[in-house]
Order: sequence, then C-alpha cells, then structure tokens
Amino acid sequence: MGNLYLVDQPFGSNGLALAAQDDEAIVVLVQDGVYVDVSELHKAARPVYAVKRDIERRGLGRRLSNGVKAIGFDELVDLIVAHKVVNFA
Repeated sequence: MGNLYLVDQPFGSNGLALAAQDDEAIVVLVQDGVYVDVSELHKAARPVYAVKRDIERRGLGRRLSNGVKAIGFDELVDLIVAHKVVNFA
C-alpha cells in the first residue's frame, strides 16, 4: 500500500519532491494544486490525479498536464480510505 499525497499550491513543491522519492506514491492535486508542474512525477512513473471540480473551477479543462487523470470526490474518498495520507494541502 503506497502513500497518497494530497498536494495544493503553497506546499506543492515539497509534496512533489517527497512523492518523487516514494516508489509507491500516488499524488492527488487538490484546489490550487492543479497548477503545480508534475513533469518530474511523470518521469518517475507515479500516478497523478486531480479533482475534477478543482480543474473546472479554475478553467483548466484540457490544459492539465499530460498524464494527469481527473477524478471525482467519490474516487478521492476511495483513495483516502485505501492509503496512508500525506497532506500538503
């Protein structure tokens, strides 16, 4: 079971740096975290998700980084229940 990193803008770089070193990391971009550059995580083959509502509220639509999968709150809750949460939000 990997760690689930919830990442928002103010501490996003810290969270992503730790997630890049965690072989089993799963990252979810929340709130302004949808603006964070996740290219290093893609190189490290870490799954990256973003909350749909946060994407829509910020008008990002299709401008999200490649490889970032949009998820709803129900999927976010499932991830939180199934993993240890490391919160950078």
